[in-house]
Amino acid sequence: MSHQVLIEETGERYDCGEHESLLVAMARSGRRGIPLGCRGGGCGVCKVQVTSGDFTAGVMSRQHVSEDDQARRCVLACRVFPRADVSVKVLGKMHRAVCTAAGLGPVPASK
Repeated sequence: MSHQVLIEETGERYDCGEHESLLVAMARSGRRGIPLGCRGGGCGVCKVQVTSGDFTAGVMSRQHVSEDDQARRCVLACRVFPRADVSVKVLGKMHRAVCTAAGLGPVPASK
């Protein structure tokens, strides 16, 4: 079964299968500028916050996703598998890449 993923900052949507990570589906959609990193939950490049929808998550490096992050649904897109339509906000390096590629201009530096 396929679910819709909404990137809140850009309004873009793409399909993602239940057995496909959010990151793999985003890259498969042909979207340019997506930082793929290690694709195994270790580098932290693809951090997102799932703001709505159900998902399951695989193991992620605690160096990049703390227990508090995970409780706030801040996770790594490479380790998240949708169980329903989801909305995400992109964070960190992913935020800069997604927003710049979408023509939303420079992104303020993170504190």
